Amino acid sequence: MGKLVGLVRFTLPAKDKTALIFASLIRSLSLTASFVPARINMLGSTSKTPWLTLIGLGEDGPEGLGTASQKALSSAEKIWGSKRHIGLLGSKYSEKSIVWPKPFASGIKPFLEMRGKSTVLIASGDPFWFGAGHAVTKYLKFEEWTAIPIPSSFSLAAAKLGWPLENTICCGLHASNFEIIRKELQENQKLMITLRDGAAVFSLTKYLTETGFGSSKITILEALGGPRERIKQMIAEKFLMYDICHPVLVAVCCKGKNGITFATGKPDSLFQHGGQITKSPIRALTLSALAPKGAEILWDIGAGSGSIAIEWLLTAPSLKAISIEKDPDRAKIVSRNALSLGVNRLEVILGSAPQCLSNLCVPDVIFIGGGLTQELLNYIFSSCPRGTRIVSNSVTLESEKILNEWHAKKGGELMRIDLSYSAPLGRKRGWKSSYPIVQWKCTL
Repeated sequence: MGKLVGLVRFTLPAKDKTALIFASLIRSLSLTASFVPARINMLGSTSKTPWLTLIGLGEDGPEGLGTASQKALSSAEKIWGSKRHIGLLGSKYSEKSIVWPKPFASGIKPFLEMRGKSTVLIASGDPFWFGAGHAVTKYLKFEEWTAIPIPSSFSLAAAKLGWPLENTICCGLHASNFEIIRKELQENQKLMITLRDGAAVFSLTKYLTETGFGSSKITILEALGGPRERIKQMIAEKFLMYDICHPVLVAVCCKGKNGITFATGKPDSLFQHGGQITKSPIRALTLSALAPKGAEILWDIGAGSGSIAIEWLLTAPSLKAISIEKDPDRAKIVSRNALSLGVNRLEVILGSAPQCLSNLCVPDVIFIGGGLTQELLNYIFSSCPRGTRIVSNSVTLESEKILNEWHAKKGGELMRIDLSYSAPLGRKRGWKSSYPIVQWKCTL
């Protein structure tokens, strides 16, 4: 009897059950193989070998590398890495080693000219954990590279301290502002932070003290995994500068009551402003109406202090925002507020809407906190794609009239918000009303 299995024909005895079962198994395996991802097929086949190998290197140098890494180093035409990494390799590979130039971006073009030649790029530990991995491979096709990581400095530190990495916030601040960790500073929160040098350790302890977390216990872990390894513990506000070896990681167990609330409608006192700010309870309602979702882009028109865009960005790291402010002094305040709260990815545009909007990234959501005009809404509805969400807050009768008209034309939700606060009234207390806010929410 002839039986077709996948693309192979087997001739089997009619009553040979063992052979039938074997043929059925072969057929199942052949069908399953067709669903294996392309790169897995490639790695198991005789197709072209990736030209680039990213190798994680520790402080113990090439002696700590596995067989695959050693083989890649020996067969490479060129080996790229930082001055420190090339130094760790020793003289054996010096003739084919290239020190990556500074700044890092300046090395991308000459490095990519190696395409097609057997090349190794040395990085610290895990190249894709605050390493050089993504900075290079984002320019390459999936099949052009392979990586051989080793434990990162975060993993080595966790093993020394007994900290669970899944509950520890890990940050790489070699070239970033300390304000990026501001929202992470919470009582008993554990952080691991890689820094560029000993001076940066001093600056970090100063920042912790200034933000009310000077009582935090810090552990300074230097050159982990190598012969220069050294570990010291102290209180942040009592740190005394000493000769700290690079690379350095600081583990922080936060102690302090000055953490920023996770809720929206953060205290007005967190923001610099000259009265131009969406007040805390209105801001909470507005963020709820804006309803941020992953990777969305916000236009914050008439930014004032920037509080709406800043809270938008604090919601999730994938979010983006552009603040548009026509007053130069207020635009500077927006930038300072964004920096102080660790969201310096906020883009601030000095200009008037709608005139300055045409060259901006297409938004998913638009907030109008000031400068509402018929011209602006006409531009938004004629230029922005369907599905764009818009939220506008109005405090004046003139802008309220505009919102009423557009609500009648386009629908959506119109809400009036009246807030009153208790205040002295003679020898007693009474309610003092704030200006009512009219909020319109609509989807294009």
